[in-house]
Amino acid sequence: MSSFFGIDTSNYTTSVAVYDSDNDIIISHKKLLPVKKGEIGLRQSDAVFHHTVQLPDLVGDLFNEYKGDISAIGVSSKPRDVAGSYMPCFLVGLNLARCLSSVFHKQLYTFSHQAGHIAAALHSSKRMELVENKFIAFQVSGGTTEALLVSPSENEVFDIKIIADSLDLKAGQAVDRVGAMLGLPFPSGQKVDELAQKSNKKYSINPFVKDGNCSFSGIENKCHSMLSQGESAEDICRYCIDYIMQSLRKMTKFLLNKHGNIPLVFSGGVMSNTIIKDTFTKEFNAAFAQPEFSSDNAAGAAILTFIKESRK
Repeated sequence: MSSFFGIDTSNYTTSVAVYDSDNDIIISHKKLLPVKKGEIGLRQSDAVFHHTVQLPDLVGDLFNEYKGDISAIGVSSKPRDVAGSYMPCFLVGLNLARCLSSVFHKQLYTFSHQAGHIAAALHSSKRMELVENKFIAFQVSGGTTEALLVSPSENEVFDIKIIADSLDLKAGQAVDRVGAMLGLPFPSGQKVDELAQKSNKKYSINPFVKDGNCSFSGIENKCHSMLSQGESAEDICRYCIDYIMQSLRKMTKFLLNKHGNIPLVFSGGVMSNTIIKDTFTKEFNAAFAQPEFSSDNAAGAAILTFIKESRK
């Protein structure tokens, strides 16, 4: 049996996974980092502490479920595939991976958190053939709102170039700020999605997009104004989601016109939103990561490790 162990310690989730390539099965265990009620984020020092506490238990749980051997180890070591990309929380996973690699004499591969998101999205949407093709990957979460031009790479699995971005707030930050305004728990994406689906409103929005880059800075003020005017939480959440969706639609059309009609893949916590997923699947034939693999996860690192090993 060929199985590959992945670790990811992002800013809000501790995650470990095994990819069994013989049976194409992923076993994943993950846990959100605790955030105090009313707060909308964590300091890096707190994230490092919580990863250090949570990671041993998650590894234990994973290998209580999975009893097989491991062929190689992969870990997210940095946020993005660009020079200087660094975040202290990834050191927790990287240091554990280095120790396990030395003790058990297993090959260790390091990847970016960004590449892991893409790999998990391709596998969970059953679009792994795109590993050998050019496509556009959107990553939309609290930490990033980016469109990436992804091409095959001989040395790495992917060659990744940012082709569009948010000029200010990230989509997930906007969602979480609206959620905090409404007294929802952090992260607020799932609750905002549920409330938005209960609204009958459809908002006509012409968002700001320049050269494919978007802006979400106006969402919080508008939603605060709606709340002060007595509008329902359901309608406020719907406005927030519609604004993000219309922004992403405008970005998508611009990028397809610029780069050609190439496949689209969406991932990141915000892309678990039902309204956006249903709309873009119909309009653009876009592929979406399954919800459990759209948010932060270690499955991508495990899959990338399998790909690297299979190319040896």
